[in-house]
Amino acid sequence: MSFLAQTAEDPSSDSIPVAADGRAHLFNDRTAERYRRSVTDGVDLVASTVARTDRPFTGVTPAELAPEISGIDLARPLGDADAALEELRSVYLKDAVYFHHPRYLAHLNCPVVIPALLGEVVLSAVNSSLDTWDQSAGGTLIERRLIDWTAERIGLGDAADGIFTSGGTQSNLQAMLLARDEACKLVEKEAAATGTGEIPPKSAILPRLRILTSEASHFSIQKAAAILGLGYEAVIPVPCDQDRRMRTVVLARELDRCRRENQVVMAVVATAGTTDFGSIDPLPEIAGLCSRYGTWLHVDAAYGCGLLASPTRRHLLNGIERADSVTVDYHKSFFQPVSSSAVLVRDRSTLSHATYHADYLNPERSAKNLIPNQVDKSIQTTRRFDALKLWLTLRIMGADAIGGLFDEVVDRAAEGWSLLDTDPRYEVVTRPQLSTLVFRYVPPAGEGCDPALVDRANLHAREALAASGEAVVAGTVVDGRHYLKFTLLNPETSPGDIAYVLDLLAEHAGQYLALHIEPELSHSRASLSH
Repeated sequence: MSFLAQTAEDPSSDSIPVAADGRAHLFNDRTAERYRRSVTDGVDLVASTVARTDRPFTGVTPAELAPEISGIDLARPLGDADAALEELRSVYLKDAVYFHHPRYLAHLNCPVVIPALLGEVVLSAVNSSLDTWDQSAGGTLIERRLIDWTAERIGLGDAADGIFTSGGTQSNLQAMLLARDEACKLVEKEAAATGTGEIPPKSAILPRLRILTSEASHFSIQKAAAILGLGYEAVIPVPCDQDRRMRTVVLARELDRCRRENQVVMAVVATAGTTDFGSIDPLPEIAGLCSRYGTWLHVDAAYGCGLLASPTRRHLLNGIERADSVTVDYHKSFFQPVSSSAVLVRDRSTLSHATYHADYLNPERSAKNLIPNQVDKSIQTTRRFDALKLWLTLRIMGADAIGGLFDEVVDRAAEGWSLLDTDPRYEVVTRPQLSTLVFRYVPPAGEGCDPALVDRANLHAREALAASGEAVVAGTVVDGRHYLKFTLLNPETSPGDIAYVLDLLAEHAGQYLALHIEPELSHSRASLSH
């Protein structure tokens, strides 16, 4: 019997030299059992690894790991799933950064819920593409229902719509695209109303466009401005108050100045959960100013969107319902795996600025026949069915359970603030509204350290902690000085974990200062003597 005949009779047989026949690796009706076993083995490996992980990171460096990966000959396949998984254990799983660990306190990475992981298994195998109805069918309707559900939670009204995206950066980019084109349309309309018949070309309007946003907002707003042809300088940062929230008095002043100088504010971007501080801009006041000046209001709620499901803190987002567009990242505060994000708009007609009809994919007749092609609303074409993860999460757990988890991390941040506020080893920048703490190790009073030396001590403490693998924390710069940052998104993180990490950081920073403070003082004395 020939090899091909053997393959046809028993395609799942482990004796098949799969490396010799690529078709044996295709997932279909004849290889379903091989798929089942491979995925089960992969799940078993991940589950056993997570079960015995006792720290968030091993502390491995790029210099240590890079040779191991670059030394793998990709031209020589292993031909065996077990061997490949064992290799993966060595080059990835062993040294991965594990967000599920309660002492991972660094970035906006959340532990994920099991219903969403179930969704990942299903969506990756079926591999629907959510650009057109004839590639996704029910997936299209599930995504649309989740957009409606989110819009209802925000309060955007019956004309709202939106689309799933890869993340907050893409959501913000699309929102700025819509705001830009709406602003251009408004300028053209106003010019036509003057009766002169001179409607300026878009190329003449773009240099006049401005975006006003908090100085603490996400850098993706600047990137969006550059990508959209406006330049970084089109973004005007608005100063924040001591709680790191946009100062609306200054915003009003900037809106008025732009009007007087014939600049067009195409959007005001308010943030509901800044990356560095978790602060929420005063949304009702900002919405009022946008209404008065006829300006598009975008709310970047990539971080704070978890409040939409909160049983106790939804009021912190009051005013978001007046936005023209909103960014939400389910893969931050809804405990979803990356990627899972969306951009929503108050008026679905504005999404037409992202519409292009291709004859081979979504011809205009499809829209006329009411065929729901999601690519009509998206700046992506091929898109994963990421909505399925959120769908299964809501169907299995429910929104209150997700909101309850987010409430827990906000509570934990409040407890962490209390620890820091009473700890003489640290100064903390602001009391958190969400789950971020920004703080700085300070030496005991009277040591008179150079602030630059204290900066280096804080940087060293973060790096030394990561190298130990005991915990992972983030850092940022506030008013020119280096600070440490906890981003709490794991309900399993306890006050004890926070206190333990604070002790470790203080130990590393203190040891650094002990090694360097005397040489620094000696250098200073020598300088004075001369």
